[in-house]
Parts: sequence; C-alpha cells; structure tokens
Amino acid sequence: MKLLYNYLLIGCLSSFCVHQGFSQKLVWADEFDKDGHPESSKWSYDVGDHGWGNKELQYYSKNELNNARVENGILIIEAHADQSQPKGYTSARLVTKGKAGWKYGYIEVRAKLPEGVGTWPAIWMLPDQNTYGGWPKSGEIDIMEHVGYDPGKVHGTVHTEAFNHSIGTQKGAQLMVSDFQNEFHVYAIDWKEESLDFFIDGKHYFTFENTGGDSKEWPFDQPFHIILNIAVGGNWGGAKGVAGDIWPQRMEVDYVRVFDKKP
Repeated sequence: MKLLYNYLLIGCLSSFCVHQGFSQKLVWADEFDKDGHPESSKWSYDVGDHGWGNKELQYYSKNELNNARVENGILIIEAHADQSQPKGYTSARLVTKGKAGWKYGYIEVRAKLPEGVGTWPAIWMLPDQNTYGGWPKSGEIDIMEHVGYDPGKVHGTVHTEAFNHSIGTQKGAQLMVSDFQNEFHVYAIDWKEESLDFFIDGKHYFTFENTGGDSKEWPFDQPFHIILNIAVGGNWGGAKGVAGDIWPQRMEVDYVRVFDKKP
C-alpha cells in the first residue's frame, strides 16, 4: 500500500489528486524512505532536560540514532533508561519548526505507540510564533496523546488561554484503541477556519468549534508546526510513577502527511 501511495505521491506534490480516491492536495509529507537520521530538511530537534513545563524526566537528544532514526521505511523515536543522565532517561523530540508550518489543513500521522507506566508519547502542534503570547495564549493542538498507566485511551485535546488544563477547562475527548502498541493507527485532525475535527482511523470523535470569540478561545488562525516525541514521567505521564523494567520504549511512525483539505 505504501509503495502504491509513493507512486501516486509524485503527482500529488504538485497538483490536485483526483484519482484512486484522492481529492485533496498534498502539501507536505515524510514517508521515511531513507535509513539513518531523520531528514534534516524536514525535521529539527528540541534539546534539553529542563522538564518541558511538565516535570518530565527525559533528556531530549540531537542526532543520536538510538533516540531517533529511520529504519526500513519507519521513523523510530525511542526512549531509553540512561543513568549517565541526571534524570535517568533519554528520548527525542522532532519538530518541523523552521522547516514547515501550516494554517489550516488535514494532518495525519500513521503510528504505533509505546506502552508501559511512565510513557507519554505525543503527536501535536504548536504555533510557529507566539502571536498572542506564551503558552497557552497562542494555542496548542494535541492530535494524539497517550499515557502508559491508562493503556488504550487515546486523547485529542486543544489548549488556549480560555481552555487549558492548568485551569481545568481544556477541551478534548478520548477514544479507546486496544491494540495501540501492536498495530499502526492513523491519528488525524481536520483544521478549518470554523472548527478542528479529530479522527482515529477515519473515525471522528471530537470537534472543537470556533465560536467567533477572540484569541483567548480561538488562537488557531496562524501557522503551526508538527511535533513528535516520547516523554518520560512528568505531571501527567508520571502520575502513577515510572516502571523500571520496560525500557527502551519506541514510537514508530510510518508517515506524516499534510493536505490542504480532508479527503
């Protein structure tokens, strides 16, 4: 199936796809076809171990193949227990910031998730610029989050100044995915001027509507970039501790695709 899609991809990159069920324009994609480091023209790294606002434990590395690599058409982001690090773990956080960003569109990521207490994988988006101020004023879109102590419950969430977890008003929903760790699933959003719709394997499970309020409610009128990562522990991911016998854990990503509109 991926080989067929790659064949169709050639025409889709520069024109509207009108065959084989495609009716939208592909504007950006990574099919992870080249082994080794993630493609530097598409991905950068967030680096450090300062907790990332959530008291997370991992050190996010840069250009370390044990934490982020492409093998056999799959991007692998892998978290390791590592006693050489002050907090005991390494991982990777890949971002398209500075390489690519989008305002509106259909974004889908086909991925297989890690498992175990203390894992916190995410597929999400942040604004390229803090147009309305620092987090959460300029918004956050969580396409997929999963915490290992609550296996199978996948979360889709948005955060804004008016709606965010720090004041208990975040907007989101959950869908059970029982084989999240064994099978690939497609996690997606359809981001339009009037709403954000969330999907898993094409099943719609949440809509966040633009009510016409100001940026406190809808800051999603500016370019956002994609983030792929596995966090370890933290306020949410580590709420029930971190298992010591599960590492390494990986998130596998088959592809990332951005279209100008939903199929």
